[in-house]
Amino acid sequence: MTDFSMQTDDQGIAVLNWDVPGKSMNVLNLESLKELDALVEQALADPAVTGIVITSGKKDFAAGMDLNVIASMRDSAGNEPARGLFEGIMSMHHALRRIERAGMDPKTGKGGKPIAAALPGTALGIGYEIPLACHRIFAADNPRAKIGLPEIKVGIFPGAGGTTRLVRKLGAMAASSWLLEGKTVDPQAAKAAGLIDEVVPAEGLLDHAKAWVLSAVGTELAKPWDRKDYRMPGGAPYHPTGFMTFVGASAMVNGKTFGAYPAAKALLSAVYEGALVNFDNALRIEARWFVNVLMNPSSSAMIRSLFINMQALGKGANRPEAPDQKARRLGVLGAGMMGAGIAYVAANAGIEVVLVDSSEEAASRGKAHSEGLLSKGVSRRKVTEEKKAETLARITPTTDYAALTDCDLIVEAVFEDPSVKAEVTRKVLQHVGPDCIFATNTSTLPITDLAKASDNRGQFIGIHFFSPVDKMQLVEIIRGKETGNRAVAKALDFARQIGKTPIVVNDARFFYANRCIIPYLNEGVRMVAEGVKPALIENAAKLAGMPLGPLQLIDETSIDLGVKIAKATKAALGDAYKDDAVDRVLFPMADEGRLGRKAKAGFYTYDDKGERTGLWPDLTNRFPPADPQPDLQEVQERLLFAQVLEAVRALEDGVLTDIREGDVGAILGWGFAPWSGGPFSWLDMLGAPYAVARCEELAAQHGDRFAPPALLREMADRGDTFYGRFAPAKAA
Repeated sequence: MTDFSMQTDDQGIAVLNWDVPGKSMNVLNLESLKELDALVEQALADPAVTGIVITSGKKDFAAGMDLNVIASMRDSAGNEPARGLFEGIMSMHHALRRIERAGMDPKTGKGGKPIAAALPGTALGIGYEIPLACHRIFAADNPRAKIGLPEIKVGIFPGAGGTTRLVRKLGAMAASSWLLEGKTVDPQAAKAAGLIDEVVPAEGLLDHAKAWVLSAVGTELAKPWDRKDYRMPGGAPYHPTGFMTFVGASAMVNGKTFGAYPAAKALLSAVYEGALVNFDNALRIEARWFVNVLMNPSSSAMIRSLFINMQALGKGANRPEAPDQKARRLGVLGAGMMGAGIAYVAANAGIEVVLVDSSEEAASRGKAHSEGLLSKGVSRRKVTEEKKAETLARITPTTDYAALTDCDLIVEAVFEDPSVKAEVTRKVLQHVGPDCIFATNTSTLPITDLAKASDNRGQFIGIHFFSPVDKMQLVEIIRGKETGNRAVAKALDFARQIGKTPIVVNDARFFYANRCIIPYLNEGVRMVAEGVKPALIENAAKLAGMPLGPLQLIDETSIDLGVKIAKATKAALGDAYKDDAVDRVLFPMADEGRLGRKAKAGFYTYDDKGERTGLWPDLTNRFPPADPQPDLQEVQERLLFAQVLEAVRALEDGVLTDIREGDVGAILGWGFAPWSGGPFSWLDMLGAPYAVARCEELAAQHGDRFAPPALLREMADRGDTFYGRFAPAKAA
């Protein structure tokens, strides 16, 4: 069976239909690209064919290139991987260039056959790069469809001509949001932005494309960049306006990425250098920079974690055997920010929600949170008034626990106090049926202990949502010692229903995400106490790819929360507690009311609107800068290894059972350097021998918290990698 087929109608129009067998969405691989190229060549050589329409036999056009292929391209490119990659990418350029030139006379640009793209739905990545090479792009008026080039989000950039064509089509400035942000939009917005040419009714899509082909026979088809009078919109780099565009673009990219993301830098280089030469040479330059990205281990790590692993986890890679456990009616206890957020995402996914709080006012306020989010969506034209009304109608605010009777899943999100949680647990269990699964939303409290309030501990589980619930993609599902498989399956199915990526971890102090992020925060505070300049700490973190420096993140989550966690941890660990140096910084700040952003005073200073105005000047008075200051790499490695070693310990302790969950959870949960692919991918890049040696140096200088775990030492001795040893066969 083939991915592409061709039929020529009685008017001489060859319709190339893309329909990958056994797949709900078309994706391109190297073999199917050869099929497409051969069919285009055949149609162009056939005198009976007057023109071509490329379309899809599915409801969408294409989701892009098969990223499994891209992730493995370097390894399969032979003894000279860069050369093999370059030749493979240039074959893609040749195929799309054949579509673009369409049999034209190479000197005059005349005589080509018109080629149109007819997009019934979503067209992303290569699914938009192929249409870009066509002479006219038609899209069905399908508001659910998305069009764009999102490759930058998984650590690569559009490398099949999409970068070069879009810059020449729109100009560097107008193309930047599509290339550097990976922005995708519906067909109407795509037409308004100049990405496509026409939006037509879905039922007449193919007819409109065919009509245009017939009208275009014998006309001038050469793309603007193939004509002698072409001028780049907005100006080329050597033009005064264009020069300022590229200066600004460089500053913008480095300001947002801090130089930590190879793909963004390579993309900018491909655009700048390509704009200095003709189109065909620009394609070669794009191919070289694309090879540069693929040769960087960051790209394959990002693709693996942010696409392959995320997709596997989203489809239930670690789901226990159990019948379908989708939630039909959800009870949410506690209508604060967390409970209100959970109610919103559930109702938005079509689930009936009972939102319970101690007063009618509090419960109604929780529902109002959903109304506010939906109203914002309406104002931005992302939500219709009908959709808003339907979603709000699914949320029933109440104080009556009896309203929970028909619920098959309860998510408790009340105050983080074991006694309060135990009380509401017992109240709920008086009203729900015997098959109802009870989940507690907590970030720190042990699930096994909280389950003691239930008389059916096999149906008690932890679901840790991250704030804000409507924006954060990760859900941490915590299996208590007595939690059964059906409860895990229920939590996983619910997470997928509401569009979240779940990871499953075993019960332990702080679970996984908080267990790893707390050492990062503490290391930043320790360095303040040592006299490391706060600006060096914060900027070192960002240059390492962390979205926020540790001091800013403490301000965002609140200093008093850190103090509360420290006191609880010290009470639990006793003499084993080792964070007194951190407490000597945080406790006095909390006592003085410097609680972070919410108090408009913390490690940073804030204006009346709560916007940061800079680091707190008195910080360096209290903790005078040391002389000399540590170098940048040492600060970065302290901040990264503080997190990564804890991730290894979590795997060693059995809290984590799948390194894919460790990598995906780190990136989605607290933003661990996405360029690295996650802590285990980063260690594989470094190599276990280097990691052990460097951690031993850090331990000798800064303390036993950097001592390499036994597992990491063992891997260094054996020459293992985490993905070589622990990844399931499909992920590896």
